Amino acid sequence: MRRVLAAALVATTAAMTAGCVSTAQPASDGSPETTGGGQIAWGPCTDIKRPDGEPPARQDQNVRCGTLSVPLDYAEPGGEQIKLAMIKIPAVDQRNRIGSLLFNFGGPGASGVDTLDQAAKALSTLRARYDLISFDPRGVERSSGVRCGTGADLDAFTSQDTLPPGEETRREIEAANREFARLCERDAGRILPYVGTVNAARDMDRMRIALGDEKLNYVGMSYGTQLGAVYATQFPGNVGRMVLDAPLDPTVSFEERTLAQTRGFQQVYESFLKACVKERCEIGTSVENANANVEKLLNDLAAKPLKVGTRELTQGLAATGVASALYSEMTWPFLETALGQALKGQGGALLYLADSYTGRNEDGTYSTQMTSFPAITCADSAERPDKATLRRTEEAALAISPLFGSEGSGGLCSIWPAQGGDEAKRVDATGSAPIVVVGGRNDPATPYEWAPRLTEQLKTATLVTYEGEGHGAYLSGSRCVTQLVDAFLLEGKQPAKGATCPAA
Repeated sequence: MRRVLAAALVATTAAMTAGCVSTAQPASDGSPETTGGGQIAWGPCTDIKRPDGEPPARQDQNVRCGTLSVPLDYAEPGGEQIKLAMIKIPAVDQRNRIGSLLFNFGGPGASGVDTLDQAAKALSTLRARYDLISFDPRGVERSSGVRCGTGADLDAFTSQDTLPPGEETRREIEAANREFARLCERDAGRILPYVGTVNAARDMDRMRIALGDEKLNYVGMSYGTQLGAVYATQFPGNVGRMVLDAPLDPTVSFEERTLAQTRGFQQVYESFLKACVKERCEIGTSVENANANVEKLLNDLAAKPLKVGTRELTQGLAATGVASALYSEMTWPFLETALGQALKGQGGALLYLADSYTGRNEDGTYSTQMTSFPAITCADSAERPDKATLRRTEEAALAISPLFGSEGSGGLCSIWPAQGGDEAKRVDATGSAPIVVVGGRNDPATPYEWAPRLTEQLKTATLVTYEGEGHGAYLSGSRCVTQLVDAFLLEGKQPAKGATCPAA
């Protein structure tokens, strides 16, 4: 999908200044004790949204939300401050508590406060002995989130069609990108230069200090692996037990990343079709037939969108919905149903999938998922591709996959109103404690080839290979991956070199 899906993650930027390193220990009453890092203002959680309708973990009175003040610009630590939103789900066994375990679930642009609340049940084994902590990184949601225009503006941006291919469609996409960038500069220009991952890593060390932990224990997923790798590079001596799941290679260019991810999504899409037609499939009797039906659906939507209440399912939104469901094998059955319904003229389920990806709420407002993503992505690279590079990238990607081919994140970053930098493309955690990297063979968003590359660059990491489908292995349902990761985080037991886990 040309523009909405783009690339899933990126590298980092900004100029390093002296970080705040502390050996503060947890206070005996569990309250934060800091030296220079500030204190976290904990209180009740009042605004966590649960789109699945389940009772939020925050109904537990022990769960707390809070804010930590950090410098907007680390070059001027005494200057303007911003507040980072955090959440804490305390350890059940306080007597045998190891410390805090900080999570970043990906993006860039996803709210860690909301996601940890939703993932609490799945993390119950770790919660036994860790305080589970997450946060909205700078530029995301409650932490001075990057917002660009109104809900109606984002509706227009996300619904943009990418078919039929050709100059007219390309001009429309370019115009939409320029308008989006203009809105971001108008509404968030003040913070755009400071939302890069290097600054977010500095923020994490401030969190470590405020939480009272001598070392940072951390689980990073997807983009969170980039954030963890940057932290380990900046603060190798402060690394505790760190797991990086679904890693990216920070050295790849926009073009390389786009082509790798296009191949990944196309491969998983084909796996979905094969799995579907093994039994009675709602979208076709063979892989070829099912694919032809999906292609016809998308072409028909480009000519005439489907009405869904007061909204429309456009070709662009339908393609976003398909990609959204490919992140996890568990959502393939729902994708089959959604496509089957759309082929019969009912687009609600496919629109729901698209909304879940773009962060659109039922009331027409949006989270910062779609706006924080390009802001952080473009801050994290000095690369600003010219039109010739974008055209070459798009043509190569479309040759791999007519459905997922695109110019990638480079299209927006080429016109982005804030400069970027390449500092985090030089990852090296020499001197850190051992790190565990987990890569999935059939991960569409972070292709497996990136896992051994990041492992090598870190120099202190061990690679675990998951042979299954989906984006991310730890929460995939793989007992093998879960046991290896939990043993490392809870007992410090490192996986054997060359460890592999079968598909779940």
